[in-house]
Amino acid sequence: MGNLRALSCFILLILVVFTTARPKSGPDQKCKSGPVDLVFLIDSSRSVRPHEFETMRKFMIDILNTLDIGLDSTRVGVVQYSSQVRNEFSLKTHSKLENMVKAINEIVPLAQGTMTGLAIRYLMNEAFSPGQGDRPKVSNVAVIVTDGRPQDRVAEVATEAREKGIEIYAVGVARADMTSLRAMASPPFEDHVFLVERFDLIHQFGLQFQDKLCGIDLCSESEHGCEHLCESTPGSYICHCLPGYRLNADGKTCSAIDLCAEGKHDCQQICISSPGSFTCDCNRGHQLNDDEKTCSPIDLCTEGKHGCEQVCVYVGPGIFTCECNEGYRLNVDEKTCSPIDLCAEGKHDCEQVCVNMGPGIFTCDCNKGYRLNEDEKSCSAIDLCAEGKHDCEQICVSAPGVFTCDCNKGFKLNRDKRTCTNMDMCNTVKHGCEYQCVNTPGSYHCICPEGQLLQEDGKTCGTCKSSNIDLVLLIDGSKSVRPQNFELVKKFVNQVVDSLDVSARGTRVGLVQYSSRVRTEFPLSMYHTAEDIKAAVLKVDYMEKGTMTGLALKHMLENSFSEAEGARPASHNIPRVGLVFTDGRSQDDISEYAKKAKEAGITMYAVGVGKAVEDELREIASEPVEKHFYYTTDFSAINTIAENLKLNVCPAESQGEVEVKDPCACENLVEFQQATMNSLDQLTQKLASMAARLEQLENQLLSRK
Repeated sequence: MGNLRALSCFILLILVVFTTARPKSGPDQKCKSGPVDLVFLIDSSRSVRPHEFETMRKFMIDILNTLDIGLDSTRVGVVQYSSQVRNEFSLKTHSKLENMVKAINEIVPLAQGTMTGLAIRYLMNEAFSPGQGDRPKVSNVAVIVTDGRPQDRVAEVATEAREKGIEIYAVGVARADMTSLRAMASPPFEDHVFLVERFDLIHQFGLQFQDKLCGIDLCSESEHGCEHLCESTPGSYICHCLPGYRLNADGKTCSAIDLCAEGKHDCQQICISSPGSFTCDCNRGHQLNDDEKTCSPIDLCTEGKHGCEQVCVYVGPGIFTCECNEGYRLNVDEKTCSPIDLCAEGKHDCEQVCVNMGPGIFTCDCNKGYRLNEDEKSCSAIDLCAEGKHDCEQICVSAPGVFTCDCNKGFKLNRDKRTCTNMDMCNTVKHGCEYQCVNTPGSYHCICPEGQLLQEDGKTCGTCKSSNIDLVLLIDGSKSVRPQNFELVKKFVNQVVDSLDVSARGTRVGLVQYSSRVRTEFPLSMYHTAEDIKAAVLKVDYMEKGTMTGLALKHMLENSFSEAEGARPASHNIPRVGLVFTDGRSQDDISEYAKKAKEAGITMYAVGVGKAVEDELREIASEPVEKHFYYTTDFSAINTIAENLKLNVCPAESQGEVEVKDPCACENLVEFQQATMNSLDQLTQKLASMAARLEQLENQLLSRK
C-alpha cells in the first residue's frame, strides 16, 4: 500500500513538471506574450509536392491557432516564393483568425525555382514596411520554410535583414542545405535553425516555436544556473553579473573585477581594490592630492614653516633652502632678495641702447632710422624698399629710412608720386577689341566702324544692340507631329540658334519639349556656344502622346525663366523671349499662363503648323500679334518661318527688306531717338580717341625737352 502511494505521488509530480514546462496550445490557450509582427516565407518551388504543400498549410494554421490574433496584438502575413515572390496577404490585411485560415487554404503554389535571396529582400523591404502594416517598436519575426538549396545568394541579404531587427527562424525539410539555413537564421543557431527529414515532421518545429513565441520565462521556470542575475529572452535566457563583477567564460558564474591587479587605474603610488572599483593611497611621507590620484611629499615649504621672502625649495623631509625669483639676487641672510639692474651694472651686450624692463630683465633697442636685428642685440639701417614697406606701384628708390617712387619705361608717375599710368595699353595688354583699340590715360576702350554699334561686352561690333536675350523654345512633341516631322522641328530650332549671338554673356538658349507632360531638354545655363546647343538639339528624343500647351507655358514661366535654371536677374534688363511651336489644338487651357507670361515681361512668339489653331496662337503671341505670330500648313515650309523670325529678333539684320515707317508714330520717334544717341556715342568715342592721341603727342614733346 505504501509503494502504491509513492508511485501515485511520483506520477503526479511528473504531470506538474510537464504542465508547467510549456503552455498548452489550442483554442482555449492563446499566446499572451505581447504584440508581434510575424511573416511566414514559404518555399513553393516545383520540388515541393502537392501533399507536402498541404502539410505546410496545416503547419501554419496550427501555429496561428495558438496565437492571439488581432491588429493590436499579433499580426500575421504570408509570402510564397519560387523563381518569383508573391505576397498572399500582408500584416494589415486580416485581423481575424478565420480570414487568415481561409486565405492560407486558397494559396496556389508557384511551382518554379528557389530564389530564397530574392524572397528575403522582399521580406525586408516590403513585407516589414509601414505600408504593409509593420508597427514601430513591435518585434519582427520571420519563419522561412524551404526544402532545397537556394539558387541565389542569401548570406548578405539575410545579414542586412537581421541588422534591421528581423528575427529569422530557418526551417529546412528533406533536401534543405544546413549551411544555407545557418546563413539565413538569427543567432543562436540552436534556437533558430531546424532541419527535419520530411514534411510530416515539420510540426516538431511548430511546438518549439510556440514555446519561444509565447515567451516562457526560463529564468523562473528552469534551473538556469546564473550565479547573480538571470534575464529572460524569447525562448532562452542570459546571465548577468552585479556591478563590479564580470561574467566568466561559462556564461553563468561571476568573478570580481580587480581593477588594481589589471592595471586599470590611475593611482600614482598605491591602488586599493574593491569589486569593480578602487581608491588611491600614498607612500609614507606623502599625502593624497585633491584629485585623489596623485601624491605630494609633505614638506615645510608647503606648510609655510619657513622664512624665505620669495621661494622655498624642498630638499627633503624637514629640509629647505631659500631662492629668489628670476631677476632677483639672494642676500647674505640667505632669506631676503634684491632686484638686479643689468643695464646699470653694464651686464648687457646691446650695440646701441639698453632698456631696463624690470629686475634682471633688459631688452636692446636702436637709434632712430635703425632696426634691431634677429640677434636682438645689433642694429641695421632700415631699407624700406628692400623690405617692401612702401606703396610704390612699380619702382622704389631707397634712402636710409625713406624712399621715392619711379615708373617703368612707357609709364608716367602720377601726381600722387606713388602710382604709374600706362600710356599705351593697346599695345601692352590683350584688349580683345574686334575693330580698333583706343588708348586713354591708364586705360583703353574699343570702337567700331561707322554704321556698327559696340556690343554689351564692350569689345565686339554689330548692327543689333538687342541681340543678347534669354530665349526658351517650347516645342510640341505630341503624337500628331510624327517622327519625320519632329526632325524638321529640330532643324527649325537650329536655324533659330544660327541667327543668334550665343554666349554666356550674350544670348542664352533653353529647350523644353511637351506632350502630355513637360520635359526640360536643357536649361538656359547649360550651353554657351551655338555648336553645343545644336548638337544637344539633334540628340533630343521624340516624346509622342498628347498636347498640353497650357502646362508647358506654366513650366516655362515658373521654371525655365528662373535664375536657378540660368535666367539672368530682371535687374540686368536682358530681354526674355519665349517661342512656342505646335501642330494642333491644346488639350488644356492656355489662357491663364499665356497671359501671365506676357505680364511677367516675356516676349512670346507663336509658331503653328498644320492643324494648329490660329486663335490659340494669337492668344499666346505678344503685341503686335502680326510680328509675333507665324503659321504654315506644311512642316517642310517651317525653314521659311525661321528666316522671317530672325527679322523680329534683330531688325537691323534684315536681308534687303525696307519698311516705310510713319515718322510721327510714337515707336518710330523712340527708335529715331535711340539711333541718334548711338551716333552721338560713336562721336564721343572718336573724340576720346583723338584726345588720347593728342595727350600722347604732348608727352612725347615733353620727354624730348
